Amino acid sequence: MVTARLPQDEIDQAVEALRAGEVVAFPTETVYGLGADASNPDAVRKIFELKGRPATHPLIVHIDHPRALERWALNVPPTAAALAEKFWPGPLTLVLRRAPAVDLAITGGQDTVAVRVPGHPVAQQLLRAFGSGIAAPSANRYGRISPTRPEHVRDEFGAEVQIVLDGGDCKIGLESTIVSCVDTVPRILRPGALTLTQLRTVVPELQAGPDSGAPRVPGSDAKHYAPRTSLSIVPSRTLEEVVAQLTEHREKIAVLAMRTPRVANKYLTWINAGRRADVYGRELYVNLRTLDKSGAKEILVEEVPAGEAWDAVRDRLHRAASAENVVSGDPDIAALRADLGQD
Repeated sequence: MVTARLPQDEIDQAVEALRAGEVVAFPTETVYGLGADASNPDAVRKIFELKGRPATHPLIVHIDHPRALERWALNVPPTAAALAEKFWPGPLTLVLRRAPAVDLAITGGQDTVAVRVPGHPVAQQLLRAFGSGIAAPSANRYGRISPTRPEHVRDEFGAEVQIVLDGGDCKIGLESTIVSCVDTVPRILRPGALTLTQLRTVVPELQAGPDSGAPRVPGSDAKHYAPRTSLSIVPSRTLEEVVAQLTEHREKIAVLAMRTPRVANKYLTWINAGRRADVYGRELYVNLRTLDKSGAKEILVEEVPAGEAWDAVRDRLHRAASAENVVSGDPDIAALRADLGQD
Protein backbone atom coordinates (compact mmCIF):
# COMPACT_ATOMS: atom_id res chain seq x y z
CA MET A 1 0.00 0.00 0.00
CA VAL A 2 1.29 3.47 -0.90
CA THR A 3 1.76 5.81 2.05
CA ALA A 4 -0.19 9.04 1.39
CA ARG A 5 2.08 11.27 3.47
CA LEU A 6 4.86 10.96 6.02
CA PRO A 7 5.10 12.92 9.28
CA GLN A 8 6.63 16.31 8.61
CA ASP A 9 9.54 15.67 10.98
CA GLU A 10 10.68 12.75 8.77
CA ILE A 11 10.54 14.96 5.69
CA ASP A 12 12.37 17.76 7.52
CA GLN A 13 15.13 15.35 8.52
CA ALA A 14 15.55 14.23 4.91
CA VAL A 15 15.61 17.83 3.67
CA GLU A 16 18.26 18.72 6.27
CA ALA A 17 20.39 15.79 5.11
CA LEU A 18 20.05 16.80 1.45
CA ARG A 19 21.05 20.39 2.23
CA ALA A 20 24.06 19.07 4.15
CA GLY A 21 25.22 17.21 1.03
CA GLU A 22 24.10 13.76 2.17
CA VAL A 23 22.26 11.05 0.25
CA VAL A 24 18.73 9.89 1.11
CA ALA A 25 16.50 7.17 -0.29
CA PHE A 26 12.90 7.98 -1.21
CA PRO A 27 10.00 6.28 -3.00
CA THR A 28 8.59 7.05 -6.42
CA GLU A 29 5.75 5.26 -8.15
CA THR A 30 8.32 3.37 -10.25
CA VAL A 31 11.19 2.35 -7.93
CA TYR A 32 12.98 3.76 -4.87
CA GLY A 33 15.56 6.43 -5.68
CA LEU A 34 18.91 7.29 -4.11
CA GLY A 35 18.79 11.07 -4.04
CA ALA A 36 21.16 13.99 -3.59
CA ASP A 37 20.96 17.74 -4.10
CA ALA A 38 21.20 18.14 -7.88
CA SER A 39 22.83 21.55 -7.40
CA ASN A 40 25.68 20.11 -5.32
CA PRO A 41 28.28 18.25 -7.47
CA ASP A 42 30.02 16.78 -4.40
CA ALA A 43 26.73 15.35 -3.14
CA VAL A 44 25.95 13.93 -6.59
CA ARG A 45 29.33 12.20 -6.66
CA LYS A 46 28.41 10.39 -3.44
CA ILE A 47 25.63 8.64 -5.36
CA PHE A 48 28.16 7.28 -7.84
CA GLU A 49 30.46 6.15 -5.05
CA LEU A 50 27.70 4.39 -3.11
CA LYS A 51 26.31 2.59 -6.14
CA GLY A 52 29.60 1.82 -7.83
CA ARG A 53 28.13 3.57 -10.85
CA PRO A 54 30.32 4.60 -13.82
CA ALA A 55 30.74 8.37 -14.06
CA THR A 56 29.56 8.27 -17.70
CA HIS A 57 26.14 6.88 -16.71
CA PRO A 58 23.72 9.85 -16.30
CA LEU A 59 21.23 10.46 -13.51
CA ILE A 60 17.64 11.71 -13.56
CA VAL A 61 16.79 15.04 -11.96
CA HIS A 62 13.48 14.88 -10.07
CA ILE A 63 11.47 18.09 -9.75
CA ASP A 64 8.14 18.85 -8.09
CA HIS A 65 6.35 20.59 -10.98
CA PRO A 66 6.79 21.22 -14.73
CA ARG A 67 7.26 24.92 -13.98
CA ALA A 68 10.72 24.05 -12.59
CA LEU A 69 11.81 22.47 -15.89
CA GLU A 70 13.48 25.60 -17.29
CA ARG A 71 15.88 25.63 -14.34
CA TRP A 72 17.37 22.39 -15.67
CA ALA A 73 16.64 22.31 -19.41
CA LEU A 74 17.47 24.72 -22.22
CA ASN A 75 14.92 25.72 -24.89
CA VAL A 76 12.23 23.16 -24.02
CA PRO A 77 10.64 22.12 -27.35
CA PRO A 78 6.84 22.02 -27.82
CA THR A 79 6.85 18.21 -27.96
CA ALA A 80 8.42 18.00 -24.50
CA ALA A 81 6.07 20.63 -23.11
CA ALA A 82 3.05 18.71 -24.46
CA LEU A 83 4.26 15.40 -22.99
CA ALA A 84 4.94 17.05 -19.63
CA GLU A 85 1.49 18.63 -19.55
CA LYS A 86 -0.19 15.29 -20.25
CA PHE A 87 1.90 12.82 -18.25
CA TRP A 88 3.47 14.73 -15.33
CA PRO A 89 3.41 13.92 -12.51
CA GLY A 90 4.00 10.35 -13.62
CA PRO A 91 6.38 7.65 -14.86
CA LEU A 92 7.83 9.68 -17.73
CA THR A 93 11.40 11.01 -18.00
CA LEU A 94 12.23 13.62 -20.65
CA VAL A 95 15.74 14.03 -22.09
CA LEU A 96 16.46 17.63 -23.08
CA ARG A 97 19.36 19.98 -23.71
CA ARG A 98 20.86 20.82 -20.34
CA ALA A 99 20.78 24.32 -18.93
CA PRO A 100 24.25 25.88 -18.40
CA ALA A 101 24.00 25.53 -14.62
CA VAL A 102 23.52 21.73 -14.74
CA ASP A 103 26.72 20.02 -13.64
CA LEU A 104 28.21 17.42 -15.98
CA ALA A 105 28.39 14.97 -13.07
CA ILE A 106 24.60 14.59 -13.44
CA THR A 107 24.61 14.20 -17.22
CA GLY A 108 27.48 11.74 -17.53
CA GLY A 109 29.46 14.39 -19.38
CA GLN A 110 26.76 14.97 -22.00
CA ASP A 111 24.98 18.14 -23.06
CA THR A 112 21.62 16.56 -22.29
CA VAL A 113 19.78 16.14 -19.00
CA ALA A 114 17.05 13.69 -17.97
CA VAL A 115 14.20 15.17 -15.89
CA ARG A 116 10.94 13.93 -14.44
CA VAL A 117 8.14 14.87 -12.04
CA PRO A 118 7.32 11.80 -9.94
CA GLY A 119 3.74 11.17 -8.90
CA HIS A 120 4.35 9.39 -5.59
CA PRO A 121 2.93 11.51 -2.74
CA VAL A 122 6.03 11.06 -0.55
CA ALA A 123 8.33 12.06 -3.42
CA GLN A 124 6.18 15.14 -3.97
CA GLN A 125 6.23 15.92 -0.26
CA LEU A 126 10.03 15.72 -0.20
CA LEU A 127 10.57 17.73 -3.39
CA ARG A 128 8.24 20.54 -2.32
CA ALA A 129 9.90 20.78 1.08
CA PHE A 130 13.38 20.73 -0.44
CA GLY A 131 12.50 23.34 -3.03
CA SER A 132 14.96 22.23 -5.71
CA GLY A 133 15.91 19.31 -7.92
CA ILE A 134 16.98 15.95 -6.52
CA ALA A 135 19.26 13.81 -8.68
CA ALA A 136 18.41 10.17 -8.16
CA PRO A 137 19.04 6.81 -9.82
CA SER A 138 17.51 3.63 -8.39
CA ALA A 139 18.61 2.89 -4.82
CA ASN A 140 20.64 -0.25 -5.46
CA ARG A 141 24.18 -1.28 -6.34
CA TYR A 142 24.94 -0.57 -9.98
CA GLY A 143 23.58 -3.15 -12.41
CA ARG A 144 21.62 -5.07 -9.77
CA ILE A 145 17.89 -5.52 -9.16
CA SER A 146 16.07 -2.25 -8.57
CA PRO A 147 14.32 -1.70 -5.19
CA THR A 148 10.54 -1.40 -4.96
CA ARG A 149 10.23 -1.67 -1.17
CA PRO A 150 12.07 0.21 1.61
CA GLU A 151 13.56 -3.01 2.96
CA HIS A 152 15.24 -3.59 -0.43
CA VAL A 153 17.18 -0.35 0.07
CA ARG A 154 18.15 -1.29 3.62
CA ASP A 155 19.24 -4.76 2.50
CA GLU A 156 21.36 -3.21 -0.23
CA PHE A 157 23.09 -0.41 1.68
CA GLY A 158 22.60 -0.97 5.40
CA ALA A 159 24.06 1.86 7.47
CA GLU A 160 25.60 3.50 4.38
CA VAL A 161 22.24 5.18 3.71
CA GLN A 162 20.94 6.57 6.98
CA ILE A 163 17.62 7.95 5.76
CA VAL A 164 15.15 5.75 3.89
CA LEU A 165 11.72 7.36 3.54
CA ASP A 166 9.13 4.58 3.74
CA GLY A 167 6.46 5.07 1.09
CA GLY A 168 5.38 1.43 0.97
CA ASP A 169 5.52 -0.73 -2.14
CA CYS A 170 6.00 1.06 -5.46
CA LYS A 171 2.77 1.13 -7.49
CA ILE A 172 4.37 0.49 -10.90
CA GLY A 173 7.58 -1.34 -9.99
CA LEU A 174 9.50 -0.68 -13.23
CA GLU A 175 11.59 2.36 -14.08
CA SER A 176 10.08 5.28 -15.99
CA THR A 177 9.65 5.50 -19.74
CA ILE A 178 12.46 7.72 -21.09
CA VAL A 179 11.74 9.92 -24.12
CA SER A 180 14.43 11.98 -25.85
CA CYS A 181 13.23 15.33 -27.20
CA VAL A 182 16.64 16.67 -28.28
CA ASP A 183 16.29 15.86 -31.99
CA THR A 184 13.66 16.62 -34.61
CA VAL A 185 12.05 13.22 -34.09
CA PRO A 186 11.41 12.35 -30.42
CA ARG A 187 12.25 8.79 -29.42
CA ILE A 188 11.63 6.32 -26.61
CA LEU A 189 15.06 5.41 -25.24
CA ARG A 190 13.80 3.15 -22.45
CA PRO A 191 10.36 1.49 -22.33
CA GLY A 192 8.27 1.83 -19.20
CA ALA A 193 4.67 1.85 -18.02
CA LEU A 194 3.76 4.56 -20.55
CA THR A 195 3.58 2.87 -23.94
CA LEU A 196 4.29 4.11 -27.45
CA THR A 197 0.55 4.15 -28.21
CA GLN A 198 -0.20 6.30 -25.15
CA LEU A 199 2.61 8.75 -25.91
CA ARG A 200 1.58 9.04 -29.56
CA THR A 201 -1.81 10.41 -28.50
CA VAL A 202 0.16 13.56 -27.67
CA VAL A 203 3.13 13.34 -30.07
CA PRO A 204 2.11 11.25 -33.12
CA GLU A 205 5.60 11.37 -34.67
CA LEU A 206 7.22 9.67 -31.65
CA GLN A 207 9.41 6.68 -32.53
CA ALA A 208 10.37 3.61 -30.51
CA GLY A 209 14.02 2.82 -29.86
CA PRO A 210 17.22 4.89 -29.98
CA ASP A 211 19.03 5.83 -33.16
CA SER A 212 22.82 5.94 -33.53
CA GLY A 213 23.11 9.44 -32.10
CA ALA A 214 20.83 8.99 -29.08
CA PRO A 215 22.05 10.24 -25.69
CA ARG A 216 23.13 7.75 -23.05
CA VAL A 217 20.36 7.22 -20.51
CA PRO A 218 19.91 5.25 -17.27
CA GLY A 219 19.34 1.53 -17.66
CA SER A 220 20.74 1.33 -21.18
CA ASP A 221 23.60 -1.09 -20.49
CA ALA A 222 23.32 -4.53 -22.10
CA LYS A 223 23.66 -6.10 -18.64
CA HIS A 224 21.48 -4.46 -15.99
CA TYR A 225 18.72 -5.12 -13.43
CA ALA A 226 20.46 -8.44 -12.78
CA PRO A 227 20.30 -10.87 -9.86
CA ARG A 228 23.53 -12.42 -8.64
CA THR A 229 22.27 -15.83 -9.73
CA SER A 230 22.66 -16.52 -13.46
CA LEU A 231 19.37 -15.91 -15.27
CA SER A 232 18.21 -17.46 -18.55
CA ILE A 233 15.05 -16.85 -20.57
CA VAL A 234 13.50 -19.92 -22.17
CA PRO A 235 10.45 -20.50 -24.41
CA SER A 236 7.25 -21.56 -22.64
CA ARG A 237 6.94 -24.77 -24.65
CA THR A 238 10.27 -26.12 -23.40
CA LEU A 239 10.28 -24.78 -19.84
CA GLU A 240 9.40 -28.08 -18.11
CA GLU A 241 11.87 -30.00 -20.29
CA VAL A 242 14.69 -27.67 -19.29
CA VAL A 243 13.71 -27.85 -15.62
CA ALA A 244 13.62 -31.66 -15.69
CA GLN A 245 17.01 -31.95 -17.30
CA LEU A 246 18.69 -29.41 -15.06
CA THR A 247 17.33 -30.91 -11.85
CA GLU A 248 18.11 -34.52 -12.71
CA HIS A 249 21.46 -34.10 -10.93
CA ARG A 250 19.68 -32.71 -7.83
CA GLU A 251 20.70 -29.13 -8.47
CA LYS A 252 18.26 -26.47 -7.26
CA ILE A 253 16.60 -24.41 -10.00
CA ALA A 254 14.37 -21.34 -9.63
CA VAL A 255 11.65 -20.43 -12.13
CA LEU A 256 9.66 -17.28 -12.85
CA ALA A 257 6.69 -18.23 -15.01
CA MET A 258 3.21 -17.11 -15.99
CA ARG A 259 1.56 -20.32 -14.79
CA THR A 260 1.88 -23.07 -12.20
CA PRO A 261 4.27 -26.02 -12.82
CA ARG A 262 2.79 -29.07 -14.51
CA VAL A 263 4.92 -31.51 -12.52
CA ALA A 264 6.09 -31.23 -8.91
CA ASN A 265 9.85 -31.20 -8.38
CA LYS A 266 11.46 -30.96 -4.93
CA TYR A 267 14.56 -29.27 -6.34
CA LEU A 268 12.47 -26.46 -7.76
CA THR A 269 11.44 -23.00 -6.53
CA TRP A 270 8.64 -21.75 -8.81
CA ILE A 271 6.85 -18.39 -8.80
CA ASN A 272 3.68 -17.99 -10.86
CA ALA A 273 3.66 -14.27 -11.77
CA GLY A 274 0.46 -14.48 -13.83
CA ARG A 275 -0.40 -13.15 -17.28
CA ARG A 276 -1.25 -9.50 -16.59
CA ALA A 277 1.62 -7.33 -17.75
CA ASP A 278 1.02 -4.60 -15.16
CA VAL A 279 0.91 -7.03 -12.23
CA TYR A 280 3.89 -8.99 -13.56
CA GLY A 281 5.88 -5.76 -13.91
CA ARG A 282 4.93 -4.45 -10.47
CA GLU A 283 6.16 -7.64 -8.80
CA LEU A 284 9.08 -8.42 -11.13
CA TYR A 285 11.90 -7.11 -8.95
CA VAL A 286 10.33 -8.53 -5.77
CA ASN A 287 10.13 -11.93 -7.44
CA LEU A 288 13.67 -11.78 -8.80
CA ARG A 289 14.98 -10.92 -5.34
CA THR A 290 13.07 -13.88 -3.86
CA LEU A 291 14.47 -16.28 -6.45
CA ASP A 292 17.95 -14.82 -6.06
CA LYS A 293 17.84 -15.76 -2.35
CA SER A 294 16.46 -19.26 -2.94
CA GLY A 295 19.85 -20.95 -3.17
CA ALA A 296 19.23 -22.01 -6.77
CA LYS A 297 22.11 -22.44 -9.20
CA GLU A 298 20.12 -20.94 -12.09
CA ILE A 299 17.02 -18.78 -12.54
CA LEU A 300 14.88 -19.70 -15.54
CA VAL A 301 12.33 -17.16 -16.76
CA GLU A 302 9.48 -18.14 -19.06
CA GLU A 303 9.57 -15.94 -22.15
CA VAL A 304 6.91 -13.21 -21.89
CA PRO A 305 4.41 -12.47 -24.69
CA ALA A 306 4.95 -10.12 -27.60
CA GLY A 307 3.23 -6.74 -27.68
CA GLU A 308 3.86 -3.28 -26.27
CA ALA A 309 2.16 -4.00 -22.95
CA TRP A 310 5.11 -6.30 -22.21
CA ASP A 311 7.87 -4.10 -23.72
CA ALA A 312 9.16 -2.77 -20.38
CA VAL A 313 9.13 -6.20 -18.72
CA ARG A 314 10.84 -7.76 -21.74
CA ASP A 315 13.51 -5.06 -21.75
CA ARG A 316 14.33 -5.59 -18.06
CA LEU A 317 14.42 -9.37 -18.37
CA HIS A 318 16.66 -9.35 -21.43
CA ARG A 319 19.11 -7.02 -19.69
CA ALA A 320 19.01 -9.13 -16.52
CA ALA A 321 19.82 -12.21 -18.57
CA SER A 322 22.23 -10.64 -21.09
CA ALA A 323 22.08 -11.65 -24.75
CA GLU A 324 23.82 -15.03 -24.49
CA ASN A 325 21.18 -16.33 -22.04
CA VAL A 326 18.10 -15.37 -24.07
CA VAL A 327 16.91 -18.52 -25.82
CA SER A 328 14.70 -17.98 -28.85
CA GLY A 329 14.61 -21.56 -30.15
CA ASP A 330 15.26 -24.91 -28.52
CA PRO A 331 17.38 -24.36 -25.41
CA ASP A 332 21.03 -25.38 -25.31
CA ILE A 333 20.88 -27.72 -22.32
CA ALA A 334 24.61 -28.39 -22.50
CA ALA A 335 25.36 -24.69 -22.16
CA LEU A 336 22.98 -24.33 -19.21
CA ARG A 337 24.55 -27.35 -17.55
CA ALA A 338 27.95 -25.80 -18.05
CA ASP A 339 26.67 -22.69 -16.23
CA LEU A 340 25.72 -24.95 -13.34
CA GLY A 341 29.06 -26.72 -13.36
CA GLN A 342 27.41 -30.04 -14.28
CA ASP A 343 29.63 -30.75 -17.28
